[in-house]
Amino acid sequence: ELGGKKPITKEDKEKIIKKFGENKKDTGSTEVQVAILSHRISELTEHVKIHKKDKHTRRGLVQLVSQRKKLLKYLFRNDSNSYVKLINELSIRG
Repeated sequence: ELGGKKPITKEDKEKIIKKFGENKKDTGSTEVQVAILSHRISELTEHVKIHKKDKHTRRGLVQLVSQRKKLLKYLFRNDSNSYVKLINELSIRG
């Protein structure tokens, strides 16, 4: 594991797409993107808890959180029902 940036496994990604996407090729929908980001964020959060001085990974984590926040904002504006369902399923935003 170089620099704490471990890519998401193919199996994990397929599971996420199956759960949140319209079909198995639906990787671009906002819901799928947010779910994949959430998965990566939780993995990186664990890494940063262990490696407290890994500032590079922390910066990447902050960027991912920011990207997810923007996508959620977009989803809220365009489809608030889907937004509520998604944050409940992913149990994000406390």
